[in-house]
Amino acid sequence: MAISSSHSVFSFGCGSIVPETSLLSVGYPFTATNRRRPFIITVSSKSKNELSVDKKRQLLEQYGLNPDEFLSEPSPKTKKRREQSKTVSGKQVLLEEPKTPRETHKLLQVVGGTARRKKLLSPKSMDVRPMMEVVKAAAFGILQAAGGCAASLRPGRWLDLYSGTGSVGIEAISRGCSEVHFVEMDPWVVSDVLRPNLEWTGFLDVSVIHTVRVESFLERAEHFLGKDGSFDYISVTPPYAAVDYGVLMDQISKSSIVGENTFIVVEYPLRTDMLDSCGCLVKISDRRFGRTHLAIYGPKWAQKKKYVEKTKKRQEKLDLLREMESSAS
Repeated sequence: MAISSSHSVFSFGCGSIVPETSLLSVGYPFTATNRRRPFIITVSSKSKNELSVDKKRQLLEQYGLNPDEFLSEPSPKTKKRREQSKTVSGKQVLLEEPKTPRETHKLLQVVGGTARRKKLLSPKSMDVRPMMEVVKAAAFGILQAAGGCAASLRPGRWLDLYSGTGSVGIEAISRGCSEVHFVEMDPWVVSDVLRPNLEWTGFLDVSVIHTVRVESFLERAEHFLGKDGSFDYISVTPPYAAVDYGVLMDQISKSSIVGENTFIVVEYPLRTDMLDSCGCLVKISDRRFGRTHLAIYGPKWAQKKKYVEKTKKRQEKLDLLREMESSAS
């Protein structure tokens, strides 16, 4: 240990700064010239051969200093900051905080059919938005009436796009569908929500799960389904802000999943323009539930005469407004 100049430096390798102390306490000769020349003991953490805690205490005690004052435990904030960072090649890299585990709850239930009133899992977070029960009940009521049986669906295959919890597809099986294909891209939702719901309702054996993006599924429908890829029913319940409905419906209409007698159920938000047709199918119903709208497309034979007349009148009004705007301009 060496003393140099008026501000002497002592290196202990502890990583903290020792405040000023009396010159007499460490045997420094007292003269009139150095009375007001205190020295500072600094501790460097850059030493490769860092001293152990016991040796540091001995050195501090040797010079009349309190080891507890200089070797105290770091504060909780300091500990947390040290744990969240590490040094790589001299650069500080912040580590990501561990993500909060996603949780589920049982707020959904099957509305009708053989699994009626069975509770279903759904994520507590808002990243998955299941179809409201009132909307789901209305959709299946319209489909059952269109099929000529108010009590159940016509037997057939159902494709549940953006399935999430699987509540729509499960409802379809409960009401008479023979097979349902679920398309959901989130692996956690599939493993912790969708599959447990299918196991709980006893519908896993008649279900097929595709963990893939809907866009990819539609582009490669023949790869996933084979030659006979058309479905009797298709439900489309995407996250509102994540899709362009015009592009999505165009992709569906051109896909092999749509047949001449297919019914398509589409949930869409307010202020979204939906066409009156989807490929060879026509719109047979369009209802509003607060900020949520429900459009159903199907074959022409399922379209009610009353709805056709209503659609024609609405189209005539739109054409009239367009003519007035064009003449005014």
